Amino acid sequence: MYFDTVHNFYERHVINEITENYKNSGLDDEQLADMACIALNQIPPRYIRHDIDMSFYMSPVEYEEMGVRVKVAVKKAFNRIQTSDH
Repeated sequence: MYFDTVHNFYERHVINEITENYKNSGLDDEQLADMACIALNQIPPRYIRHDIDMSFYMSPVEYEEMGVRVKVAVKKAFNRIQTSDH
């Protein structure tokens, strides 16, 4: 089906941020998945069919801002998960 390629541009970036920086944080897989959901809910979705479409039309400044937006959202999600478990 041609809808299989439709996805939120930020999903891959949030998941990469979590796996690269929080995989060994002491959270289990369920908590990491919850963290991804919390982070993604903080960022307005950008639905696209191909990541290259979004990357191609972004300026370097916009791409950097997107990276910062992801890092901030993931950090907030991490803090929320940590405080909710204690």
